[in-house]
Amino acid sequence: MEPDDEIYANGGADVSTNRDRPIIGSEQLDIEAYAGLYTGRTKITRLLFIADRCGQNNNTGMKMEALRMAYEEIKKGENTQLFRDVVQRIDGRLGSDYGMDSAWCEMVDRRADHRKEKLENELNAYRTNLIKESIRMGYNDFGDYYYAHGSLADAFKSYVRTRDYCTTSKHIIHMCMSAILVSIELGQFIHVTSYVSKAEQTTEALEPITVTKLRCAAGLAHLESKKYKLAARKFLEVSPELGNSYNEVIAPQDVATYGGLCALASFDRTELKSKIIDNPNFRNILELVPEVRELIHDFYSSHYASCLDYLGNLKANLMLDIHLHDHVQTLYDQIRNKALIQYTHPFVSVDLQMMANAFKTTVAGLGKELETLIADNQIQARIDSHNKILYARHADQRNATFQRVLQTGNEFDRDVRAMLLRANLIKHEYKASRKL
Repeated sequence: MEPDDEIYANGGADVSTNRDRPIIGSEQLDIEAYAGLYTGRTKITRLLFIADRCGQNNNTGMKMEALRMAYEEIKKGENTQLFRDVVQRIDGRLGSDYGMDSAWCEMVDRRADHRKEKLENELNAYRTNLIKESIRMGYNDFGDYYYAHGSLADAFKSYVRTRDYCTTSKHIIHMCMSAILVSIELGQFIHVTSYVSKAEQTTEALEPITVTKLRCAAGLAHLESKKYKLAARKFLEVSPELGNSYNEVIAPQDVATYGGLCALASFDRTELKSKIIDNPNFRNILELVPEVRELIHDFYSSHYASCLDYLGNLKANLMLDIHLHDHVQTLYDQIRNKALIQYTHPFVSVDLQMMANAFKTTVAGLGKELETLIADNQIQARIDSHNKILYARHADQRNATFQRVLQTGNEFDRDVRAMLLRANLIKHEYKASRKL
């Protein structure tokens, strides 16, 4: 960043009058377009999550739209228990077309019972004949069966049981990917981390697209455990080749959003430049979410007001994300704190009124934020409450240099004395004896 930009961004001019970059409107989430990014069970669970959140916010329109789409999606599958749950949530508010379909439930359950009986008979026959590959496939089929019917714990057990019957590296990879999928649905991210590690150790069978999927899964696990820097690194390693190949778990737009926000909250300026702005692979993924791309560039360019505007406009929709909602406020707080720290860093003194204007807040509110950062030793400064000026406390470089020189000299003296003592002991063939 040029020096002029640094001064300009920190209150030297009105950002809004000099930049024409559009700010995204706080538009309501397009549920249909959003759901179209996903397939399978995650599509349904995301829709139901949106319905729950909108119900809490008294947004009945979005809630019913999400429930309607979930109803239609569930009927494409075989999970009758989930279907009954959604019908109960709809409670007749969408008309007779979205009511209880007992005939469909009975047909699906009857077909499921026959399917389960057939799978049990086949697996018993395979066990009797001790055919490892057939037993593996039998347990895998059971896992698919349980997963389709919503019995995730049983699905996980069945997939894991195939481990003892895997005869090739590809079988191990398949087992790990199945276990990861179910573990993410269950919210058991400890298992996700474990099976990602196991799959990564099977290097001879790893294809590039599989590596990309494992990075996505590892990123989700780190995000869940609030290890934002590790999560950012994993998401930034995701290749644009991901495309729609893992949309039963995550969409490329999610990778851009999760990776971008985690990086802003945890990376320093050098890492932002090298790992995001100068990273051609992640830059291609960021193009899918222009708002996140722009707020990252604004943050790096010290256009904090614009950056915070983007974040504010995105917040409502991010709160509807099944993986990110619990972390939005924490990430936002960390990003804002970093912006405050970076704003004050180049200056000896800062006018709090100008700074408050740049961050679109009041002087009193800004003062409280700065007090917290000063108390946490994140900003070396003091506040002149009367004149509303922040004064930087710069360390005494001369004194600090003398102290480092003295410390280095003492360490050198100690090391030399220790070497001389050791040399004399060896010279006189001194052997330490210990009395019993």
